[in-house]
Order: sequence, then C-alpha cells, then structure tokens
Amino acid sequence: MARLRRCLALLIAASSGATALAAPAAPASQRAPDRVTITRDEWGTAHVHGHTDADAVYGMIYAQAEDDFPRIERNYLVNLGRLAEAEGEGALWQDLRQRLFVDPARLQADYAASPVWLKRLMVAWAQGLNAYLADHPGTKPKVLTRFEPWMALAFTEGSIGGDIERVPLSQLRAFYEHRQVAMTAQERGLVWREPAGSNGIAIAPSHTQDGHALLLINPHTSFFFRSELQMTSDAGLNAYGAVTWGQFFVYQGFNAHAGWMHTSSGVDNVDEFAETVVDDGKGATGYRYGSAVRPLRQAKITLRYRQADGTQGSRTFATWASHHGPIVREEGGKWIAFALMNRPLAALQQSFLRTRTHDLASFLKVAELRANSSNNTLFADDKGEIAYLHPQFVPIRDKRFDYTKPVDGSDPATDWKGLHALTDLPSVLRPANGWAYNSNDAPWHAAGADSPAKAAYPAYMDQVGDNPRGPHAMRVLGERRDFTIPRLIAAAYDSWLPAFDHLLPPLITAGEQDPGSADRQAAIALLKGWDHRWAAESTATTLAVNWGEALWAKRGQNPDPEDDSNSVWDWMERRATPAQRLAALDEAIARLKADFGDWRVPWGEMNRYQRNDGAIDQVFDDAKPSTAIPFASARWGSLASFGAKRYPGTRRIYGTSGNSFVAAVEFGPRVTARAVSIGGESNDPKSPHFADQVDRYARGDLRAVHFWPDELAGHVASREVLVRK
Repeated sequence: MARLRRCLALLIAASSGATALAAPAAPASQRAPDRVTITRDEWGTAHVHGHTDADAVYGMIYAQAEDDFPRIERNYLVNLGRLAEAEGEGALWQDLRQRLFVDPARLQADYAASPVWLKRLMVAWAQGLNAYLADHPGTKPKVLTRFEPWMALAFTEGSIGGDIERVPLSQLRAFYEHRQVAMTAQERGLVWREPAGSNGIAIAPSHTQDGHALLLINPHTSFFFRSELQMTSDAGLNAYGAVTWGQFFVYQGFNAHAGWMHTSSGVDNVDEFAETVVDDGKGATGYRYGSAVRPLRQAKITLRYRQADGTQGSRTFATWASHHGPIVREEGGKWIAFALMNRPLAALQQSFLRTRTHDLASFLKVAELRANSSNNTLFADDKGEIAYLHPQFVPIRDKRFDYTKPVDGSDPATDWKGLHALTDLPSVLRPANGWAYNSNDAPWHAAGADSPAKAAYPAYMDQVGDNPRGPHAMRVLGERRDFTIPRLIAAAYDSWLPAFDHLLPPLITAGEQDPGSADRQAAIALLKGWDHRWAAESTATTLAVNWGEALWAKRGQNPDPEDDSNSVWDWMERRATPAQRLAALDEAIARLKADFGDWRVPWGEMNRYQRNDGAIDQVFDDAKPSTAIPFASARWGSLASFGAKRYPGTRRIYGTSGNSFVAAVEFGPRVTARAVSIGGESNDPKSPHFADQVDRYARGDLRAVHFWPDELAGHVASREVLVRK
C-alpha cells in the first residue's frame, strides 16, 4: 500500500505543471464563425466538430436530440424532480426524493459561480437543445420546452442508477404522509434485479501481441441508455464513446491518447444517520447532537403533477433535514437522515475534464476533484500505463461503527471526517501482472497478485464482495500474454457460465438420490453432461437458467432466520435443501413444457432481442419479429450480459439490459478501436439506424470505429453544418 501511495503522489505531482486541460476560448475577434459540423458515418454515428469545445458541445447535444430527444427530456425530468409533470401523481414521490437533494436555486447559484470555461459549455448545451426544438417543430416535448444552462448541473454523473435511488420511496411516503406504508418486495431485496453494472478490462503492453495497451469498455445498462458519438474541437478536444442521453461529456470512452471505463462500485458512498428528535426548548423541532440540541432545517417543496384532464395540479411538502442530510424515513422512533455526495459543480467538471486527459498523471490530477462517488475506473493510455481506480469520493469514518446500518446521529463520532485522499484508496497503478479488471466486484482481485490487500483498508471500501463474473474475468485474462483487439473481444464474449460450476453438483446429487419422473431423470442427465457454456442451440442453457431462476426465487419466498449466507449464490450452493433444488427443477420443466410443448428448448429460441418502436417502456410480443441472443445474464457469470425475462402474454424472454455499448481499444501510435451498440443509433423506427447493429450485437462482431479523419473519409453518409443560435 505504501508503494501505491508513493506512485500516486508522484503521478499527481508530475501532472501539476501540465497545460490546462480545459483550453479557454479565443477572443471573439480571433474566432472563426460559430459553425459546427455533424458528420454521420454509415452506422449513423455522429462525429461532431467545432472550433471551440463549446461549439462541439452545441453540436453533440443537437445530434443527440436528433437521435432520441424523448430520452434526453426524460433524463432531465427525472434529475430535476419534475417527472410527475409528465407522468402524473404516481411519480410525485420520486420527484420529492430528487428535490430533497437537488434544489434548483442551488443549481442556479452553482452555475453563477462556475468557472468561465464550464459556463460556456453549459450555455452551448442549452443553446443546442433549444436550437434543435426550434428547428424541429414536430418534436413535442412533454414538459421541457426550453432548457436553461444551469439545468446541466442536475445530471452530472453518467452511470445507471444514482445514489439518490438508494432511498426507498415507500418509506419516504410513509414519513411525509404520517402513515404506515409497507416496503415493497423489491425494496426489501426479495425480488431479483438484473445486475446493473459493467465489465472493464485494461491490459498492459507486456500482455499484448504488439506491445500496446488495450482497454475493454463494456457497460451493462438498460438498453438504449446512451448514445455513441465523437466530439472534437480545434482547441484539442477529441473524445469518442458512450454518452448518457442529455449529457455533454463522453462518459465511457477514449481519446487519442487515453481511455476510461467506469463500473458501478460496491464502495459505501451513502450513509444513514438516526436522529433523536426532541423539542429544542423554543417550541421548534430539534435533534440531539452531543450535549446540544440543534434545530432541524425545514423547507417547503412544491411539486407539480399532470392530472387526468391534462392540466397541472400541485402539492406542497414540508420537509426536514439535519446537518447529515434530508430526513427520508422513520425507524424505531428515530428520524433517518440520508447522507450522500452532493457536489454537482465539481462532478460536472470532473466528468468533462477527464475526457481531455492524455495519460495517467493527468487523469489522476482531474480525479483530485473527488466528485466521483459510485464508479470504479479502468484506465489505459498510449504510454502503456494501466490502472484500476476506486471511486474518489469516499468519506472518512470511525471504524468502530457499522455503517451498513443507520448510525447514531446524536454521537458526533459517527460524522464523516472529510474525504480520503486518493493515496488512501484501494487503487492499482501499473500492476506488474499486466492486467486489471472490474466486474462490479470488490477490488481485492482487481489485478491478481498485485491487487490491494483487503485487510489494509476499512470495511466500507467495499460492501458487495464477489460475483461470478470475477472468476470468469480472471480466467480469461490469465490464459494468455498475446492479447490483440480480436482476442480481447473473444475474451469479452467467452461463453462460460461459472456460477453453474458450483450450483449444479448439489442438484445432480439430489437428483441421483431422488430420481423422480422420467423428465426429471432426463433433465439431470442433460445438465450432468453440459459444459456450462451458453450457445444459441443449447437446450441445457435454457434448462439451467430456468432452474436457477426458480431456485433463486425460493430464498425470498421462504426466508430462513438462521441463514448465514453472504449472497443468494452462496445460499443456492450451501443452504438450499435437496427438496428445494428438485422442486425448482420440476417447476422449470413444467413451465417450459407449458410454454413450448417440450422442456428441451434451444436457448436462442427463448432468449430474444426485440424493439418494436421508439417507446421508452417497451411492449413485447411473441408474434412480432425478434432476434436470438446466445449470451445470458451476468447473474450466472456471463461476461457478455443479456438480462431478459418474461412479460405479460409472452412465453419467450426479452432482454432490456446488459451489454449496451461494447468497445475494444488499442493505444498504439494511432489509437484504433472496434465497437457495437445495442440495436442502432436512432430511436426512430423509420430510420435505417434503428436496428442496423442487432445482428452484429448478437454475434459479438464489433465494427471498425472511424476515429481519425482519414478513417471517416470513406464512410461519410451525411453531413450537416449548424450555425450556433
């Protein structure tokens, strides 16, 4: 750990004298006309160029709006706490949760205090969206008919599922309506939720055939969550990758020298404080803090919502907050305050500036903003440096307390004590083993033998532990030292499902002891001879996945008070009874026979991709065309993830999350890359780019990225020139 800290300190110091990452715009008298070019290649991918970074932002958000304005608007309705204005009263509690933390007045003040370079970008962002709406009167926003620059600060972190979503809406409602509301099964963790995370792999030159660093960018998100584009400027900006709809920075991607891939982290980045509420002696409501009584802050939040007749109603909430954070629920007579990172200005700066970094030292300098609370980062550059970086916003806590539960807010010792320095974090820089990875698991295996030692760090550095993708990643990374882009892609689509290595032997033993029906015996024989690899034609994959889902559900259906398992996988392997295992198999057989007439169903016949229209919430239909997908859910350890389930009226299962954007990048003398996006670039069913990448997506056949002008030259499908308005 000491060596890691020294390396970090040296790298950060080395970047201190570097040229500023955000180049200021030239005076107006020296600038060319504010024209922005959007060039689209044969896949509809936008390659945006402007004179300044602000021009590039203007063009890239305009291009995003061309491709999917409804998702841009929805993201800002959610993040501004205004979703109910479009979707009705049922969304009020989601809006209230957001507004407890996101105050428009504060965002406007942050905008006013922003550095000039960032303010220019926010102005260009709003101008680009407003210009798109003016140029496309056929686009009818549900609510947001005009965007203001400060609104960009409401949505500064591009990952799926923000920290705010950890607040259970049922209990928020119970508290502010002064009544009992039962937690939902999903809030209690009893309902399966498809892993929403990612895979990231960085490979050093020592483990590549051509001596160049490689980076795998493989986010697992809800489908159509991000756009794919390139943004460049004469001021030196040149970033390519995945952009969350409505944001003006490349969230996961690369530039001419470096690349970054974010994965959702298991770090403890939010905490709950149990406040002891008392009268403050002046007739007001207060809370104990040490030997004193502090007043609770009260504020009124008025939310609007769409009514059945299309008009807007409103509702006002009197909200409470302590110095720890807003009050979100009550438990055991205590009011629970929720603490999280709320630094939108720093977060937006960090998100944009890292796209301009050129090596590990400059990336770490930007990371010193410490405004990334929930994402690990895999990094690679053309100097051959690779790294695993832990989230940078990590509060210092007293290790005597268990922060996995609400801590006593009246005890000052439980307060956060500032933030950890980057050198305190379990990161890995330039590991000697030649690779680093993360698959939303703990960092203790991130670089094999060169990984951080768990015992050297506080327990709050990770709360999720391992998952089946970790052993899978380590196996494929340890198998060779001659990686190329094609071999990295092959590793990313390796078909092993390692969870079944542990889950099936107890089932097979149970089946041998209790053979049961002829169908059960045949199913056990099929699973016994299976190689635990997915394939479109594999009937064993179908049976194993359906059995696994049925057994998974049994833990939530029959909670065991003596259950000491640390995960559902652990419960399935160690604690499930033989009767439960066999009952789940019988249920899977019966369900498949009812749906398909036989339980021997090829996986590709059942596991499908379908997109019938551009709606945000898809409706699936077995009678309509769909595409067979061979890979399976990350739940079972598949690196290439496809999260699918049955829907009302369907016998097939349809995917809505998992592999969404996949890119493999090589940092040679000229960066080269291959990529694929789920479906296509456009949400318009009439567009040729609505579904033109589906077959490549299913095959893992990534297309060439046209990063350099000479690469793009032979693949130009359209070009438009915008004049900034």
